[in-house]
Amino acid sequence: MSATSDTASVGGGPRLERLFRLIATVWCGSQWAIGYIVAPTLFAVLESRMVAGTVAGRLFHTQAWLSLVCGVLLVWLATALISRTAEASVARSYRVLRWLAVAMMVCVLISSFGLQPFMASLRAQAEAAGVDIGQSAYAARFGMLHGISSGIYLLQSLLGIALIWRQPVRGEMPQSVANVASAANTTGGATAAGNRPTP
Repeated sequence: MSATSDTASVGGGPRLERLFRLIATVWCGSQWAIGYIVAPTLFAVLESRMVAGTVAGRLFHTQAWLSLVCGVLLVWLATALISRTAEASVARSYRVLRWLAVAMMVCVLISSFGLQPFMASLRAQAEAAGVDIGQSAYAARFGMLHGISSGIYLLQSLLGIALIWRQPVRGEMPQSVANVASAANTTGGATAAGNRPTP
């Protein structure tokens, strides 16, 4: 068995790594799609900004719960991979990824479960008065909360980019494994040369 396969088996198996990558992609991809494609399209296509805001709010609420589920799973997977890997560099990478997932969940908790309920309450009061939130007496307060929420969402999106970018690539052979493989090849070549029959 090669040194590379030995390290892979000690590292906890590629299945956990693939699952980690899949969950991270679903989490970040859905967040980017809803925040930067779906929501702006709703406000651009629908004539009523009130309806667009309601639909977007429901989408963001669903996305928030998906984010928490994905975040908890990623923290668990990262912890499992850290405990199983034999490579210090890989373990260090997953420790960073675990903290990134925790930071993203904190952003979700602050924005979706801290700010969004206040924004929904202001929107409901404006709807009860029969006016759009932008023309209501709550416009300034809603705009401030919306700006803070958008900033947190942008921060979460940047953390998501780091979460995807910093994942270890299995195709890259760790330096220690490369040294072992190089030494094995050198020893094998020397042995073959020594066993070569003399003409």
